Amino acid sequence: MRRPEAYIDFEVYEDSANLIGIANVTLPEINFLTASITGAGVGGTVETPLAGMIDAMTLKISFLSVTDAAVTLASPKKHQLELRVAEQYWNTTTVDKEISADKYVLTVVPKKVAPGTIAPASASDASGEYSVYYYAAYKDGDILWEIDPFNQIFNVNGVDYWADIRKALGK
Repeated sequence: MRRPEAYIDFEVYEDSANLIGIANVTLPEINFLTASITGAGVGGTVETPLAGMIDAMTLKISFLSVTDAAVTLASPKKHQLELRVAEQYWNTTTVDKEISADKYVLTVVPKKVAPGTIAPASASDASGEYSVYYYAAYKDGDILWEIDPFNQIFNVNGVDYWADIRKALGK
């Protein structure tokens, strides 16, 4: 059995170019859209998540300062990002450390740029927020999820949760 210990390091790439100067990244939350059900035969209100329907996703990036990467990602256009992560695990069977290669692929468009604060003897708190149009996650080459709202794709662990919906729509 493998137990996660910590992320060791990560790199961010845009179109295969390494974007230096990124301090940390907050990955998008996946929030399902819901519908409230109430009426005859329902003892109150039930909130039900709708299959494959998600709320808007946001990627947040903190920069060391107003770096070249911060300026590049402020361009009001589509950015194809790839986050490559080295994650450390403890294998309880072999009693040894292992490294996992995680990867996140995102298509984003900037929606907010915050240049940060300037103060003596301190790092800047520059940051950016980005609308996410595509989001996929991989662990050691295996895809964990792929979310592409514009193409009605919502796959988790190899299950296509939009398949029945597309079929019902005649697609």
